[in-house]
Amino acid sequence: MMSTETVFESGDQPCIRLEPLKSTHLPGKSTPTGGSCAVFTDSSPKATANGLHDIEDRILRITGYYGYNPGYSSHRREDGSESHAETPGSETSMESQSFHTCANTALKVLGGLLMVLCVSSSWVGTTQVVKLTFQSFSCPFFISWFSSNWNILIFPIYYSGHVVTTREKQTPIQKFRECSKLFGEDGMTLKLFVKRTAPFSILWTLTNYLYLLALKKLTATDVSALYCCHKAFVFLLSWIVLKDRFMGVRIVAAIMAITGIVMMAYADGFHGDSFVGVALAVGSASTSALYKVLFKMFLGSANLGEVAHFLSTMGFFNLIFISCVPLILYFTRVEHWGSLSSLPWGYMCGLAGLWLAFNILVHVGVVLTYPILISIGTLLSVPGNAAVDLLKHEVIFSVVRLAATCIICLGFLLMLLPEEWDSVTLRFLATIADKKSEDHGEELTDSSTHTRSRSRANGTVSIPLA
Repeated sequence: MMSTETVFESGDQPCIRLEPLKSTHLPGKSTPTGGSCAVFTDSSPKATANGLHDIEDRILRITGYYGYNPGYSSHRREDGSESHAETPGSETSMESQSFHTCANTALKVLGGLLMVLCVSSSWVGTTQVVKLTFQSFSCPFFISWFSSNWNILIFPIYYSGHVVTTREKQTPIQKFRECSKLFGEDGMTLKLFVKRTAPFSILWTLTNYLYLLALKKLTATDVSALYCCHKAFVFLLSWIVLKDRFMGVRIVAAIMAITGIVMMAYADGFHGDSFVGVALAVGSASTSALYKVLFKMFLGSANLGEVAHFLSTMGFFNLIFISCVPLILYFTRVEHWGSLSSLPWGYMCGLAGLWLAFNILVHVGVVLTYPILISIGTLLSVPGNAAVDLLKHEVIFSVVRLAATCIICLGFLLMLLPEEWDSVTLRFLATIADKKSEDHGEELTDSSTHTRSRSRANGTVSIPLA
């Protein structure tokens, strides 16, 4: 047992030493060599042996202090925190890892925001250039066919980016054959080419053709808003065909989309070009939804290279098999144009380039950033087209059309909620509630500890020894 001289030599303050209490030591407490002792100081509790901490534990046990566990006094909490302190090397490593994680997340978010701007701008530009092209050349199917042919360039663009960004050197033919495994282990054959590509190419052409026909009847704002209903149709088809999870909030969003469609058709009294234009825009959204559901069903696990290969293949199919349709429309005088030199090639090439850029951004953006941001970019085309229509074309929007557009956009946003949004929200609220309760408990603990410290300093603590 430590003597008074030893305490003085160690530089601590003098203390009062009691005789060992062999019958009153606490259960679970380790007994120092030579017996237990309770040592008191006249000024500071730091100059004591383990006795004061034993007595403090006894006080907390007897008084039933809130949150007390035996052997867990304030001094031991401090010791425990010091014993579990991390070394400087581990702290540096953890800080470096967290910094890299935050940097990667920030870059991904910034890239996503830039992608949103590009997607929205390209889609607004496509819609507005179509309206300009119709002023001098009103042949929607020929425009759709000409623009779809540009999809052939998607795979060469992908291969160029692949060569620049990776060290793996493959010839274009080797890369093309590697991506052809999308059609099966044997690669692409003529039978598989027609069987897999024909349905998607027909749906692609119908979507674009109906969208262009709707732009002849309605403003760009109305058509882009109605096209956003494809998100609701994708959910309904996925729920029915793919047996996706049922979500009440998405049913509400689908009802809102249908309500917006009805209000848009009612704006001019269910007659005239307005009603036909709404029907054409809804038809375009429906074929787009069917295309996306079938793509998810048959090609849902495709990577970026395989998607680029598939889109280029559809471009070839469009060039080879659908070229007869514009010729039939030309000779039947349904879509008649003059000489090739009289065509507005500038507008048509600009339109095809913007449409190609939109398709590339959508498919690449899903891989490089968050898919929800790409959907938001499509939605932002609605206010973008509205700004152009209002400032350039001086379009006056009716209250009914504005309300319908807002309802459709709100339903689109509800569709973007994740499947586990309800449980995630509940966990977030529970975490906040637990955090508040912990902070309140820590405040009570700190105030009680401060009160006990002041009582010991004033010498007013009574200690039962039995």
